[in-house]
This record gives sequence, C-alpha cells and structure tokens, in this order.
Amino acid sequence: MIHIEDYSFNSFQTRCSLIWDNDGNCAFIDPGCASSAEFDRLVQTVSEKGLTPVCIMLTHGHFDHILGTASLSAHFGGLPIYMHPADKFTLESNDYFCRCFGAPMPEAFVTVDVAEGSVVEVGSLRFEVIETPGHTVGGVCYLERSEKILFSGDTLFAGAIGRTDHPGGDYDRLMESIFTKLLHLEGDTRVIPGHGPCSDIATERMTNPFLMPFNEPYED
Repeated sequence: MIHIEDYSFNSFQTRCSLIWDNDGNCAFIDPGCASSAEFDRLVQTVSEKGLTPVCIMLTHGHFDHILGTASLSAHFGGLPIYMHPADKFTLESNDYFCRCFGAPMPEAFVTVDVAEGSVVEVGSLRFEVIETPGHTVGGVCYLERSEKILFSGDTLFAGAIGRTDHPGGDYDRLMESIFTKLLHLEGDTRVIPGHGPCSDIATERMTNPFLMPFNEPYED
C-alpha cells in the first residue's frame, strides 16, 4: 500500500510528495524546498514516522522542482536522484529561469538516468517511468500501476497542461505525450501534478479545456 504526504514549497507552490510503503521505505518526488524551514519539515516527517529514505525522483529539472534535491540527498547519505538524461538541458537552463524569476540557483547534483519503461523500486512500490516530453525535453511521469497513481509533474494538471513557452518546451510533443501516454491509462488513475489540485484520468479526458478540442461529442 502506498502512503503519500504532500507539501507545497517555494513561491511557486510546487508540490513535493513524500511517499512510502507499509514497511517505511520512502522516496521524495520533486523536492522543491527552498528554505531551511521547508527542508526541516521534510526531514522531521521522515524522523517522526520512522521512514527509511531510498531515493529522490524528479519529473523534470526546472528549478522550482529541485531546489532541495542536493541537500536532501546529502542529508540522507547520498540518495540516488532519478531523472531523464535529456533534462540535463533543463538543469543547464536554470540560470536563465532563476534570473527571470529572481530565484536562487539550485545546488548541483549527479543524477541516475531513467527512460521509458524503467522501474524505480521503493520497497514494495514500483514506479514505472513514462517519458512525457513537451513541458521540458526530458520530462517524465511516474506511475504506480497497482495503486493507480500517476505523478505527472508539470505535464498534466487538473484542468490544464504544462506550459511550453520556456526553453526546451514543445507544444506538439506535449500534446502527443498526453494523448499517447497518459489518457490511455485507466480512468480511475489518480493524477498528482506538480502544482494545484489532484484529479484523475477520466476527469481530464472529459473536462480538461486544453484537451476538449480533441474530445468534442460526436454528432450523427
């Protein structure tokens, strides 16, 4: 069984998910903690619940999703950090983003490559990697199929999709990613995005206004 505790970090209200199994094996998804207070909240939860950190999973490399990554990995003895290798381009672009938004540059870290079909194991939990480029060149989602939970990063939101106007963004690739990789998942798959409220695949198929032009009711 999966357990999830969500946090909203930094001025962009970026979601960081702390997930763990029944045996207390845990992982961090997109730890965007920008302050010592936010960092301490994560560490304190791990300690209070008696969890054993296994890894960090990144949906993509934008600065607001990775601000606490290096510190968190180091604090827990060098946790492996999983990310698609194509998003090293995004890591290198963070200087541009941080200057645009007046944000601090994330500390550098080394990543472990994942690709379509890779599986990240966190105890009894198995997270399948789904490549979903478009918001960034190396964006991915993490699917725990048996739990019907998708961590969609900034690819798919409740009622919205990721923006594609930053370096590395590509609208056509994003739409292809969503329609060929995500909307075919079971309708009751819960969608946990990088910002904002959660949703499910069926709701996004039927009501997401950014996808509606492709879902107009058929008329005889």
